[in-house]
Amino acid sequence: MADCMVELASKQPGFLGVESVRGADGLGITVSYWESEEAIRAWKANSDHKLAQETGKKRWYADYVIRIAKVERA
Repeated sequence: MADCMVELASKQPGFLGVESVRGADGLGITVSYWESEEAIRAWKANSDHKLAQETGKKRWYADYVIRIAKVERA
């Protein structure tokens, strides 16, 4: 599912990239980068993405948090 979502996201306007890591204990983080809050809202509203989020919450994740932040420099 994660690979499908990255492929789908990469086709969305404003998508800049994604980074993901997961430890041996299963704890992980995925960060996606977007050029604007408008692009983030459009991704959030994507029906396939919504379905993947709901499936993830029910099947794979004990905890699930979304944070939106602005990268000033790297």
